[in-house]
Amino acid sequence: MVLFDRQILHLDRLSTSARARRAKALNRAEIIRALIDGLIDSGMDITGTGSEANLRATVAKRLGTRYR
Repeated sequence: MVLFDRQILHLDRLSTSARARRAKALNRAEIIRALIDGLIDSGMDITGTGSEANLRATVAKRLGTRYR
C-alpha cells in the first residue's frame, strides 16, 4: 500500500497523540486496520462510489464531516 506523505504525517501525529494519553500507542498499521474494519463493520455499501474521491466523500459524509 502506498500512502501520501500527508497521510503518513497525520497517522504519526495520531499515534503520538495516543501515546501521550495512554501507555500504549497505536502504530500506523493498527490505525489503518481499525479504520478498514470500522468501514466493513458499518455495512456501508461502497460498491457504487466509482472513484477514490467519491469514496472519501461518502465516508466523510457518513462520519458527519465535510469533504475537503
